[in-house]
Amino acid sequence: QLALSGGGSVQAGGSLRLSCVITGLTYRPYCMGWFRQAPGNWREGVAAINGDGSTSYGDSVNGRFTISKDNAKNTLFLRMNSLEVEDTAMYYCGADPYRCLAVRSDFRYEGQGTQVTVSS
Repeated sequence: QLALSGGGSVQAGGSLRLSCVITGLTYRPYCMGWFRQAPGNWREGVAAINGDGSTSYGDSVNGRFTISKDNAKNTLFLRMNSLEVEDTAMYYCGADPYRCLAVRSDFRYEGQGTQVTVSS
């Protein structure tokens, strides 16, 4: 129901764009977002976007990452610029029927994840 694509390997300073196609949910999601998890670490909320277009970003990615959505294509995006080694993690997308007041690290519906690896 949440199909991710766009992960991969990049050198520090590079860019990647993640996509998440959301289909088949029993409700129209209001909040959609991204979170990540590196080995040995807790989940970390990265970015979230609400139905009204309002956005939230984690402190570590603010100014470098941009979340956006294409309602017509039911697709969520995460543009990641100026990538750092510390951004290396498995990235997930998620969706919820309620408004996100901040970034989230868990959602009612979550995708399988896509690996992002940043090398120095």
